[in-house]
Amino acid sequence: MELRTLGRSNIKVSTICLGTMTFGQQNTEAEAHRQLDLAFSSGINFIDTAEMYPVPARAQTQGRSESFVGTWLAGQRRDSVVLASKIAGPGRGMEWMRGGPRVNAEHIQSAVESSLKRLQTDYIDLYQIHWPERNVPLFGDRYYDSRREREAESVEHQLQSLSRLVEAGKIRAIGLSNETPWGVMSFESAAERLGLSHVVSIQNAFNLLNRRFEMDGLAEVSQRTGIGLLAYSPLAFGLLTGKYAMNPNSAGRMTEFPGFGQRYAKPNVHEAVQAYLELAQEHGLSPAQMAIAFILQKSFTTSVIIGATDEEQLTENIGAANCTLPDSLMKKIDEIDQRWPSPTP
Repeated sequence: MELRTLGRSNIKVSTICLGTMTFGQQNTEAEAHRQLDLAFSSGINFIDTAEMYPVPARAQTQGRSESFVGTWLAGQRRDSVVLASKIAGPGRGMEWMRGGPRVNAEHIQSAVESSLKRLQTDYIDLYQIHWPERNVPLFGDRYYDSRREREAESVEHQLQSLSRLVEAGKIRAIGLSNETPWGVMSFESAAERLGLSHVVSIQNAFNLLNRRFEMDGLAEVSQRTGIGLLAYSPLAFGLLTGKYAMNPNSAGRMTEFPGFGQRYAKPNVHEAVQAYLELAQEHGLSPAQMAIAFILQKSFTTSVIIGATDEEQLTENIGAANCTLPDSLMKKIDEIDQRWPSPTP
């Protein structure tokens, strides 16, 4: 498994990262541990979790994903694992978490300490802001709406609080998630101006049905700053595996949690998915492996975050790390995107 450097840090991460948002909801602790064992035996050294996981977020299950990772991590050599977690932002109806999560000094300190306890470790390698403190389009919203403006902690204050945790050894590096070009450059500017820790990564959705990262300027920001993409949802909630094309009632998040399907119930999704499935078949490729390999070949990608509910899915997805797509196939992918551009941003 190839290792790539995480931004300006000295942290090396595998090109495939194991996501854990199913741990504690769709996967038991024993199943989670088996996934972790399989991932690490395959060369993965990178785990991504979050304080709000599992998904869907509920007060009864919040923190279980970290706890399951923690009980596994307790049996590992800590320096062999690159561990990422996230602090939840405001405005997602989670008042049961800290009275409504914020990204200010008090909440950052509380969130980190709680995550460290659940993870059974004294440091987190990469600590990320799960989504911005300020108002931005999120999770399938297409347009910025100024009417949704709310009080928000300044970027400078957020970065100061996170940088203090770096100095204290609680976290090694800082990352962003679900961010915009304006947000990334604001954090970069604050780091330069105030002599604070630089952001090393941005975790955004990126897949064959959602190439917004390339369209909105983030790809250029990433390339010029060295802040690499940690791509989540590479299979678009399973649509790009082809399983829902074969059976719309297939087991998975789309059928188990119907609310998740709203992001993908948009015009041109079916047509684009079908075209990508046919393209993979023409080239003798697994649709899932083609979708993941496409992301890995982008120059701005540091790692692709994969999730699975069973070990067979996980093994197939990990196999994408050894799959190289020829330029001719990458060109055909672009042609499909030109026909049905990013239908699920």
